[in-house]
Amino acid sequence: MADSNITVSFDEQQHRYYLSVDDKAAAYVQFVAEDGVWDLQHTVVDPSFRGQGLSKQLIAAVLEEARAKSVKVKPTCSAVAGFIEKNEQYADLVAAE
Repeated sequence: MADSNITVSFDEQQHRYYLSVDDKAAAYVQFVAEDGVWDLQHTVVDPSFRGQGLSKQLIAAVLEEARAKSVKVKPTCSAVAGFIEKNEQYADLVAAE
């Protein structure tokens, strides 16, 4: 993993952020955008890439992108909610209910 090339990309049609390892799709976060809020609904990691911390890297990248775009998030996905809970620097991104 240390020598792997990890990239994050956005697929506008699918409303997904993808994380690739050496050009192989390894994980994605699916969301719905509405009224300046991204409802982060699903985080999926390919079984062959599990246990490597890739979901955390991807979720952090998506949250940083939301911050850069001044977008709030709704952490419907339990992985995203748990990540924000453990990383308080992202708590300000959570949309008010």
